[in-house]
Amino acid sequence: MEKIKMGILGYGGMGNWHAKNAGRISNVEIVSVHDIDEQRLKDAAANGLKAYGAREAFLKDPDINFVLIATPNHLHKDFTIEALQAGKNVICEKPVALSVKELDEMIQKAEETGKIFTVHQNRRWDKDFLVMQKVIHAGMIGKVHSIESRVYGNNGSIYGWRLKKEFGGGMVLDWGVHLLDHFTFMYPEKKIRNVFAQLFSVINKEVDDLFKVEMVFEDGLSVHVQVGTFGLINQPRFFAYGDLGTLVIDDFSGKNGRMKLLKHRIDDMGRIIIDTPAGPTRTMAPQPEDCFMEKELPEIDCEWTEFYSNLVGVFSGKEKLIVTPASVRRTMQVIEAVFESAKTGTAVKLDI
Repeated sequence: MEKIKMGILGYGGMGNWHAKNAGRISNVEIVSVHDIDEQRLKDAAANGLKAYGAREAFLKDPDINFVLIATPNHLHKDFTIEALQAGKNVICEKPVALSVKELDEMIQKAEETGKIFTVHQNRRWDKDFLVMQKVIHAGMIGKVHSIESRVYGNNGSIYGWRLKKEFGGGMVLDWGVHLLDHFTFMYPEKKIRNVFAQLFSVINKEVDDLFKVEMVFEDGLSVHVQVGTFGLINQPRFFAYGDLGTLVIDDFSGKNGRMKLLKHRIDDMGRIIIDTPAGPTRTMAPQPEDCFMEKELPEIDCEWTEFYSNLVGVFSGKEKLIVTPASVRRTMQVIEAVFESAKTGTAVKLDI
């Protein structure tokens, strides 16, 4: 089995995270680091890594065969192309780039050099997402017409360079790139026809810290994705509305939530008028609990480490790449449509 020997370009928050975790995977070794911050270089050396202050020397290191790009977003394209030209395989942190045009340049260079190029879309292995996907793909709640996906922080804070628009900051490029990717990955053959988006700057005035996106697929499936940094009351992580039942997943664990299915209807329920504080209703009249059944969520056995396990398999010629540049390109097309829709206040038509 071929061994990945990785150099990390950018030893900040995510660079440190990869340094601490990627090396735990069999056949992945962290070898060296490049950064322009002297303290980070000292920290890397103290952790037993070769520390380079010059990017050129780092890219010439013969001991590394993969470079992880973990810099601010606006630098991803140039550094990825440099690493590919230096003969290294590349893992780029998300978002892979700031535009589809930039990504196309990166893909072209990877094809020219014949090197592996992938993106750290690690949340394709999130348990909450995989549970939702399994329930829907297996038809457990029937034909699904609407899916809602939400992530809310509760302190309003965005940190560091992510507060700057010119560096690729904001929640669309921080969390939206994961949550939108879930659905482009979940439905690879189902075309997206429309995207409508609203972006807000609630607490952080320079970048979006709240966004709402609707994606409409060719069969009419409506997917709503919402992210905010100042939601003080928790909302379900996922809510799916099917013609046989409803799915709720509460949090990232994928263990908390439920499926509620309809066993049978009370035929004359429509003739019963229920008085509520808001007035009488037939449509919203509750049916007796024995009309329903609840099921536990299925269990999923997976870990984020499967991203690296797949990459080791690809490097050894034994597996196909899961996070392909083409799949990430589709996500970036959606993100471009999100920004365009928010700017114009209208839905953007797509055929992707």
